[in-house]
Amino acid sequence: MAGKPKLHYFNGRGRMEAIRWLLAAAGVEFEEIFIKTPEDLDKLRNEGSLMFQQVPMVEIDGMKLVQTRAILNYIATKYNLYGKDMKERALIDMYAEGVVDLGEMIMHLPLCPPDQKDAKMTQIKESVTNRYLPAFEKVLKGHGQDYLVGSKLSRADIHLVELLYYVEELDPSLLANFPLLKALKTRVSNLPAVKKFLQPGSPRKPPMDEKNLEEAKKIFRM
Repeated sequence: MAGKPKLHYFNGRGRMEAIRWLLAAAGVEFEEIFIKTPEDLDKLRNEGSLMFQQVPMVEIDGMKLVQTRAILNYIATKYNLYGKDMKERALIDMYAEGVVDLGEMIMHLPLCPPDQKDAKMTQIKESVTNRYLPAFEKVLKGHGQDYLVGSKLSRADIHLVELLYYVEELDPSLLANFPLLKALKTRVSNLPAVKKFLQPGSPRKPPMDEKNLEEAKKIFRM
């Protein structure tokens, strides 16, 4: 029997959090090996564990996978969260990429210079309410099902619900005009595996604070 997947990253959200969410939603227990110093990262690089010299890296099924999308695609395929055919997978990819676009904006907000933060926040809120959430609300309305693609849970739903939690952290009122998205968030959050992941003490990571940011900058020599 294969061991638990091993996740190599620092103790924060970053690009690993979507992987944590997807594994948790699939009901898969995993082990986290935290990178705490620049030397920890150098060690992984020097032993040849990082194909492109960067993390996230996940050890799973005898492989050392890097590149977030590749990791997510493998997990989604392995645990039947990637649609039933090519058309469904194309839609799942399209929706997931939209989630990534908005998620990247939110993820990079803490790195924004203080004098630019208000303008960046305004830009993000406009993108949330005028561009991304209306698009996903329209998909749910037109599809008429509980989930974004087909009639069952896929990685697109999980990634979107993760994003909705981040949007709520920015400003809970941003979700006010999107009833179908709020319903999707509730539906996915109540799935037993996801509900467990949302409880205190789970591997889910909190929002990045100053201490977390400084730690990441030190590890990655930013």
